[in-house]
Order: sequence, then C-alpha cells, then structure tokens
Amino acid sequence: MKILSIRPEPPGGGAVRARFDVEMDDGIRLYDLKLVHARAGWRVYGPQHHGGAAVTFPIAIADEIAKEAVALVQHQK
Repeated sequence: MKILSIRPEPPGGGAVRARFDVEMDDGIRLYDLKLVHARAGWRVYGPQHHGGAAVTFPIAIADEIAKEAVALVQHQK
C-alpha cells in the first residue's frame, strides 16, 4: 500500500488528525480517508456520502492503513 497524499487537519478539527488518499496493493485507490486519534488508538474512516459511509474496512485493513498514515503524519511534524 502507498499513501498518495496526506493533508494534516487544521487546528480545531477535534480527533481528526489528517485526511489522506491511499492506493492499495491491488491498485484500488481510496480518497479523502480520515485519520482519527480515538481513545482506543488510531482509526481510519472512509468518506461519507449523503450522511452514510461510502466505504468500510475490516479492522485488520483499517489498522494497516492507519499505521502507514500515522507514520507519515508523525514524520511531517
């Protein structure tokens, strides 16, 4: 997987730390994902469409995506 673009959330964004785009190993690209720091750790959420989830992930995949995104966010500091 490869993070294509990452955009730190401006101050006041609450638990959302960044928005980012990712390309999975099979070539699928996901855009405007949210990286959230929650009580249970880092979480990744897909964009919403008409108030509902546009995409969801199995927890193992979400954790893998979050790990990559967190590494980039922490590197940008």
